[in-house]
Amino acid sequence: MPVRMLITDDPTADCTQAAKLIEGIDAAALLADRGYDADAIIAFAVMAGMEVVIPPKRNRKVQREYDKELYKLQHLVENAS
Repeated sequence: MPVRMLITDDPTADCTQAAKLIEGIDAAALLADRGYDADAIIAFAVMAGMEVVIPPKRNRKVQREYDKELYKLQHLVENAS
């Protein structure tokens, strides 16, 4: 279940709020969809000690690896919000 939710004005991109959502959260992993594949979000999660489980955008020059099995649980976040 979600532990934090932000309500924003339209048309605010979800990824601009990512740091606020994960700040102070003690979690082993950050599961998110491609929309959150941004260097700043990844760096923030890594500094917080989280495994980044975000599929890389197709236009990334260097495709980052991620745990595909763990990513399958990401749909629970989508279904709960």
